[in-house]
Amino acid sequence: MKMITLGSTGITVPQNAFGALPVQRVNMETAVEILRRAWTGGMRFFDTARAYSDSEEKLGNAFEKIFQEERGNIYIATKTQAKTPEAFREQLDTSLKLLKTDYIDIYQFHCADTCWRPGDGTGMYECMLEAKEAGKIRHIGITSHKLHIAREAIESGLYETLQYPLSYLSSEKEVELVTLCRDHNMGFIAMKGLAGGLINNSRAAFAFMSQFDNVLPIWGIQKMSELEEWLSYMKEAPALDEEVSRFIEKEKAELTGDFCRGCGYCMPCPAGILINNCARMSLMVRRAPSGQWLNEYWQENMKKIEDCLHCGQCMEKCPYELNTPELLAKNYEDYKKILAGEVKVN
Repeated sequence: MKMITLGSTGITVPQNAFGALPVQRVNMETAVEILRRAWTGGMRFFDTARAYSDSEEKLGNAFEKIFQEERGNIYIATKTQAKTPEAFREQLDTSLKLLKTDYIDIYQFHCADTCWRPGDGTGMYECMLEAKEAGKIRHIGITSHKLHIAREAIESGLYETLQYPLSYLSSEKEVELVTLCRDHNMGFIAMKGLAGGLINNSRAAFAFMSQFDNVLPIWGIQKMSELEEWLSYMKEAPALDEEVSRFIEKEKAELTGDFCRGCGYCMPCPAGILINNCARMSLMVRRAPSGQWLNEYWQENMKKIEDCLHCGQCMEKCPYELNTPELLAKNYEDYKKILAGEVKVN
């Protein structure tokens, strides 16, 4: 298993890390079991966020004893969506309490739509420096879904890590961020390695990441079976060989153009549309076949697209600058054809 060093942080861990957003969807007992198995299986880097409901609490319960005995061998990254210094300090203290640790290895501005800087009048970056001086955090990071914010953060020299979506479906401009981070000795944490569920071949996804010497992928995990699949690569990591490369090129050809990644930052919708699923339903039905996509629940939710207000809120919030109402309409028309049997899917 390749070891990855996250730039100037010096944090060095296996290139196989845990994304803890999904564990908020399972009960405490299951989450603790999964997280502890990830640790015993060799994972050493765990990423969560204050915004992920009880995810931090689950990490705290899972790792409290490990923190006491081997704190230096486990790395915790979490995030704040605070927009004021008061909220920043409150969220940081809450995270420390729930995680049951004295410090956070990497504290990140979450889904940033601005590159906070010292002296910008907000006091936000100064909060990071204050927390670092107090020993509450070790390193300052930033996460974003917006390309121009990511580039600005890298070039600013103010951040030690960038967390950004990266998968074999990423554009050339997005992949260029990996090189830019390396050139600036900045750690690159890759989220959305499965493109929000559109990628269903873990070996290909892992092999794609393995070509980079400075990328740490965090895989979103909520089932033990998923975890065991990733852990199996600790001993025998898939290689980006000719066969896998051909598969990836075929996948990219199929998914060219605009498509919803399912990040959910467009939500909530004033018309009650579950945009992050409905705007990519055609792809989900084809790439993640399941009878559930055609059940009564999803039929009712897809029908809500008829009530779209065309208010534009979803487009304003979309980090990928998609024409979301147009995507919704296209997916709804395709969905109706599938239900009517006019279009066959596997």
